[in-house]
Amino acid sequence: MYKRGCRFLLFAITLIISTNLHSQNNGKPNIILIYTDDLGYGDVSAYGTAAIKTPNIDRLAKNGVRFTNAHATSATCTPSRFSLLTGKYAWRKQGTGIAPGDASLIIPLTTTTLPGMLQKGGYHTAVIGKWHLGLGDAKGADWNGKIAPGPLEIGFNYSFLIPATGDRVPCVFVENHQVVNLDKNDPIKVSYKEPIDPSAPTGKKNPALLKLHPSHGHDMTIVNGISRIGYMTGGNAALWKDEDFADILVQKATTYITQQKSKPFFLYFSTHDIHVPRIANERFVGKSGMGARGDVLLQLDWTVGQIEAVLKKNGLLENTMIIFTSDNGQVIDDGYKDEAVEKLGKHQPNGIFRGGKYSAFEAGTRVPFIVSWPAKVKPGKVNDALFSQIDLYASLAQVAGVTKEEGQAQDSKNALSSLMNQSTKSREFLVEQSLNSTLSLLVGNWKYIEPSKGPKINKDTNTELGNSLEPQLYNLADDPGETKNLASVYPERVNEMKAQLDKIKQN
Repeated sequence: MYKRGCRFLLFAITLIISTNLHSQNNGKPNIILIYTDDLGYGDVSAYGTAAIKTPNIDRLAKNGVRFTNAHATSATCTPSRFSLLTGKYAWRKQGTGIAPGDASLIIPLTTTTLPGMLQKGGYHTAVIGKWHLGLGDAKGADWNGKIAPGPLEIGFNYSFLIPATGDRVPCVFVENHQVVNLDKNDPIKVSYKEPIDPSAPTGKKNPALLKLHPSHGHDMTIVNGISRIGYMTGGNAALWKDEDFADILVQKATTYITQQKSKPFFLYFSTHDIHVPRIANERFVGKSGMGARGDVLLQLDWTVGQIEAVLKKNGLLENTMIIFTSDNGQVIDDGYKDEAVEKLGKHQPNGIFRGGKYSAFEAGTRVPFIVSWPAKVKPGKVNDALFSQIDLYASLAQVAGVTKEEGQAQDSKNALSSLMNQSTKSREFLVEQSLNSTLSLLVGNWKYIEPSKGPKINKDTNTELGNSLEPQLYNLADDPGETKNLASVYPERVNEMKAQLDKIKQN
């Protein structure tokens, strides 16, 4: 009788485990969006032009689908992130340019964001990493009290943030509504107008105190031997150490994934790498042979490997959709003398494209884009469909079984069949935005760049911006490097695309 009871108990346990695994494998997938910073189309070795090997990112591509014609919505970070989370082109809303470190939250509280929509589909949601979408109300963030509104008010259940960027003050982490490790007896003060304490050292006045020197700008308050944009005093116990960024963000992601493994989750994992200041952990320093930029690229690749490893450890890899991409294209010298230009060598961060971060040319928004979902996406595929990150909202709504609300995510289209490589159908059109809000329209292989009074070159970063007083038209199939302006050859096509872009602006 005892043995028969034990056999029955063992059978019951086996049945429960089998049922749970079956439910997990056939239920909604976990979704992890790895959103990197300033990563160029050619920075990843899976894309063929990288002198640095990125084996962990390459493995994602090998196990999933690699897109060759996918785009961020903007050639700069804040508008790309706004569009990603709202499904709305940032140029439709005032105040969505590159946000200062003390900006108020720029996403309206009435918006049903991507994570907010996924919450309606039963997902737990988190953001870990760079934010750069503002915090606080119209008066700004209270760095010494409750910091709100922020991610928790627009659809995230948990947040651990670099508030703006690594090169901007305040140089502290914010977890949910609070600065991490803040000593109330040492309050934080932040200013982007004038020094708070005129006697405090700055990068401009005290270069001998720096371990990394600015090449342009970035010469104000010194934190961790690096001068930043903006002024800050106080908060000494809370100040970050740049060398620890990747380790801390990975640890937070590991904890989150492990805690949420029993139910579907969405993790917006927004890396600091490979944005400036490029300060790699000592494990990676000098390992690339290409200076600090190469070292943090190796660190980024390690980060991706760690995320995959924790999924595997918890039995979640099979039914997790991992999306890997960047907020805009590459930039080499973006404010610090880190030898990125001098040691670039044969590495081609643009791939075959022209321009880079800030630019209306293709390298401004055409970025690496990889999707891995072992349970659903066949491995080792390449998809050439024209795709925009703005379509992640509507596409993931279908994954979550949620109907997009009326008046929300107006520019997002459902492209799930392309994401899963079940189709190579391109988007009908795609709008790109450069630094000074010059807009470009892509239709098929044709690209139209509207006339602009902006400068032709960003002299600080040595980036061609693609601005011209005359309209520009390129056939990307024949001329992916945008070397031949065909506007005078095809004036009718120019007029058609101009009219289409004008109509899109009015919608």
